[in-house]
Amino acid sequence: MSDTKSSAAPVAASSDGIAGLLRQYGCGPISFTGTDDALYERHVIFDHVNRLTDATLRDRFEAFARSVRDILSQRWVLTNETYDRENPKRIYYLSMEFLIGRSLANNVTNLLLEPLARQSVAQRHINLQEVLEQEPDAGLGNGGLGRLAACFLDSMATLQLPAMGYGLRYEYGIFRQAIQDGWQQEQPDNWLRRPDPWEVVRPDEHIEIKLNCSFEVHGGQLRPILGRPSSLIGIPFDRPVVGYGGKTINTLRLWAAAAPDFFDFQQFSHGNFVGALAETLTAESVTRVLYPDDSTAQGQGLRFIQEFFLVACSLGDLVRRFRRANSDWKLLPEKVATQLNDTHPSMAVPELMRILLDDANLPWDEAWDLTQRTLAYTNHTLLPEALERWPLAWFAAMFPRHLEIIFEINRRLLDSVRSRFPNDPDRRRRMSLVEEQGDRKIRMAHLAIVGTHSTNGVAEIHSGLLRTQTVKDFGEMFPERFNNKTNGVTPRRWLLLANPGLAHVITKAIGDDWITDLSQLRKLKPLADDAGFRHEFAKAKRLAKDEFEHWLKSTSGQLVDPNTIFDCQVKRIHEYKRQLLNALRIVILYNRLRANPNLDMPPRTFIFAGKAAPAYRLAKLIIKFLNNLAGTIDGDPAVRGRIRVLFLAEYCATLAEHLIPASDVSNQISTAGYEASGTSNMKFMMNGALTLGTRDGATIEMVEEAGEENFFLFGMTAQQVSESQGIYNPWSHYENEPETRAALDQIFSDHFSRYEPGAFLPFRDVLLTGGDHYRHLADLASYLAADERLLRLYSDHDDWTRKSILNVAGSGKFSSDRTISEYASGIWGAEPCPVP
Repeated sequence: MSDTKSSAAPVAASSDGIAGLLRQYGCGPISFTGTDDALYERHVIFDHVNRLTDATLRDRFEAFARSVRDILSQRWVLTNETYDRENPKRIYYLSMEFLIGRSLANNVTNLLLEPLARQSVAQRHINLQEVLEQEPDAGLGNGGLGRLAACFLDSMATLQLPAMGYGLRYEYGIFRQAIQDGWQQEQPDNWLRRPDPWEVVRPDEHIEIKLNCSFEVHGGQLRPILGRPSSLIGIPFDRPVVGYGGKTINTLRLWAAAAPDFFDFQQFSHGNFVGALAETLTAESVTRVLYPDDSTAQGQGLRFIQEFFLVACSLGDLVRRFRRANSDWKLLPEKVATQLNDTHPSMAVPELMRILLDDANLPWDEAWDLTQRTLAYTNHTLLPEALERWPLAWFAAMFPRHLEIIFEINRRLLDSVRSRFPNDPDRRRRMSLVEEQGDRKIRMAHLAIVGTHSTNGVAEIHSGLLRTQTVKDFGEMFPERFNNKTNGVTPRRWLLLANPGLAHVITKAIGDDWITDLSQLRKLKPLADDAGFRHEFAKAKRLAKDEFEHWLKSTSGQLVDPNTIFDCQVKRIHEYKRQLLNALRIVILYNRLRANPNLDMPPRTFIFAGKAAPAYRLAKLIIKFLNNLAGTIDGDPAVRGRIRVLFLAEYCATLAEHLIPASDVSNQISTAGYEASGTSNMKFMMNGALTLGTRDGATIEMVEEAGEENFFLFGMTAQQVSESQGIYNPWSHYENEPETRAALDQIFSDHFSRYEPGAFLPFRDVLLTGGDHYRHLADLASYLAADERLLRLYSDHDDWTRKSILNVAGSGKFSSDRTISEYASGIWGAEPCPVP
């Protein structure tokens, strides 16, 4: 939905059709715009006390968004009334992240209001693209975990499942990324600086959370006072989640932290103005920032409290809702399915046990049975450092009752392990919820596995490695609990909305059922051999590239040539995702062009985007190197116009929505066995980009769906990576591969850092002396060979387009609708609850 993007399925904006839409949403005779009493006009005038002619772009955005919210509000109320009346089994999805992006265009699309929106902007001579750019991306997530959660909410609403998302209302997002002298600079992401027109605050539904300590200001820092209990107040802010067609409008409930009282009046009266605000500062800090810097104990402690706050508020709220309609606690698993999105909400296990033991006064065995059958856990990582472990001392200081419960869970677990494996003390040590070495810690992933009835991975390879390697002991103890639910993405945002040109071509060819049944895309497979369809498909791809060029220039000032291959790698910066491997490929291609200016190589733009965690120094150095590499290439007349490197700052959902449809090549090059699933790989595939990648994550299943001949695979398998442990020697590649050696020598000799000597010497430790843990050099030659195959195909425009179509045709499995249907039937036991 933008001025620069064509409509996916043009609909005549007749007055009767628009009136019918408004009646469908219970708006009666009220117009959206065009009269003094219309929704848009009233919001401009009464919300901003301004004349229509003087309204700013931000005023217009807020008025437009609030008008859309007005239209959906009665359906939102009706959805909640239906759930209250029917008392179905409800799904509660707990996640520390919801990377929802912008909401206006998505809500208009899902409500089928695009004809109304286009008529309205035409009547008021509004530049729709400028209005859409006024909405910030919601600072509620960072990467794939949060974007997956947002896709899942969309699918739950579209499938008419009675569901609710629970998260935190961060005042600031993780950070806004700026690039200065090639380095990442973190700036505050104050996304709530202006009013958010979508959220509805419900202070009367607040939850009080008890802590076993309070806080004081000492030396400019907040310091806990143990043994002096205090409270936090969770204030819920609700956002609508619109299912496609507007039939079901579910809720994303976000918790903001507040103090019971604004300040200590006695301290204030005695002149201790800052100390009087200690409790308020503590409370507000809990939901101040997404992912505080965890390189310090203070940052880790804040993250610990954030996770408990999310769990305690959400369980308190869902139990309250359950008790309104059900008096028998035995019905809890029949009426409530709670999904823990990764290890962050694992404290739900002891918190639900506390509620059932202390508030409901149930015996242990019954409380444990209800807890396990109510909770389910999704694991998203194979990296041991990402399986959270919290200091036992923190539980003792702040949540002693929860620690008592964890100890009892652990005692019973270890008794069971001893009974099942009587002569295996090492197994008991490995499976214990308490890590005894050094400072004692609670293993949160172990707690999540033990306290739930289901542990699922997010791709076939990931689920297998999780069960047989990462938590092998638990896989052997509880094999029936482990299962796979391969990730998916919503086709509404990532194809219909993000790529309307291609969506229109698809709809014209096979109808629009694919929007809610992505498996319909398989009908495109025979059309890959149709010259006319290939022509229309290629036109849509070129349109997306032209539109991205225009959008990028208008929003950032950066220029890109749509006549070049867009070769993209966009994701969080991490060693295992191997942006450094991609950079090594580019250095070698650069050297080939310098050595042979007549080399037959089509012009290419290598596009990178992604954020590095503020304390992750090597990831930030990779960003610096990519920017220096870009500068060196741009400054070399021998290669100018042949290859170019572009790093796009502030990667977010909105940038992805513009870039992915325009991309020709998708780099999915993680070390095999390290990427759980990936979802950007699915979005690129769905939009016709060809994958240059390793056999890792969901890419393996993508290959199964579309055929290996339509991918450019390379590198070691997960088994080969595992088997090479202890014997792999990166020096052999350095000594025996001349191009590899030349590229590394250039980097280490400051060819790309002439004014910053030694800047990239840490890469020597990573790639050579440190053992090259993520096998960059092992896969480099294979990567280059796959790249050569890709370029040969690109020279045959028809065959390239054919393979692009076959990728789209094979992407039907990777809809989040399919994933959520599998969760609903295989884990939650939940059924749709249609809203009349």
